[in-house]
Amino acid sequence: MKHFITFEGIDGSGKSTISKLVLEKLKTMGHDVVLTYEPTNSWIGKCVQKCIETNSDPFITAFTFIADRIEHGIQIQKWLDTGKIVLCDRYAESTYAYQGVQLQDKIKNPIKWLKELSKDRIPQPDRTFIFVIDPEKSLSRIQNRDKLIPFERLSFLEKVHSNYLKLASGKQFLKVDALKEKEHLTNICVSDIIK
Repeated sequence: MKHFITFEGIDGSGKSTISKLVLEKLKTMGHDVVLTYEPTNSWIGKCVQKCIETNSDPFITAFTFIADRIEHGIQIQKWLDTGKIVLCDRYAESTYAYQGVQLQDKIKNPIKWLKELSKDRIPQPDRTFIFVIDPEKSLSRIQNRDKLIPFERLSFLEKVHSNYLKLASGKQFLKVDALKEKEHLTNICVSDIIK
C-alpha cells in the first residue's frame, strides 16, 4: 500500500480530474484518504498564484513555490502520521518542470538547483503518476477556460513536458497515457496505490 501519491503533468493533462476520481474510488473502498493540491490555499499559496498571474521574476516564483511546499509538507506529514492516504495534485516535480524552464537561461542546471532548495525538507512521495500527453492536445482541452495563465502556451508547455519526461525515472514514477479513458486511468492509479 502506498500512502503519499502525487499527480503530475502539464496543464490539460487530466491529472486533476483523475486525482478526484481516485479519491472517490479509494473512499468507496473504505480507505481514509485526503486530496490536497499545490499551490495551496494558504497565504503563501495565494502569493504563488499572484506570482503566476503577474508573471513575476522566475526566482521569486520559484522561492515562493518552495516556501509553500515546505509549509504544505508539514501538513502532509501530519496526515501521513495518522495513517491517511494523501493524494496531491501537483507537488515538487511541477516546480522542477515549470520553473526549470523559466530559469533555464538564468542559471546552470536549474532543476538540480531547485531540488537542492527543499532537499530533506519535504516528504517524499511513494508514487508519482506522470500524465503524458502531447502539449497540442493538452492545450486543445483547456482552450475554453475563462482565463489562461502565462504558462499555458505551446512553446512553453513543450519544454515543461520534456522536463517531466526527464524527471520520470526511478521507482517513484509511473508514466500513464493521459489520452486513455478516465475510468481506465482511475483503475490504473487505484490498483497501483493499493498493491
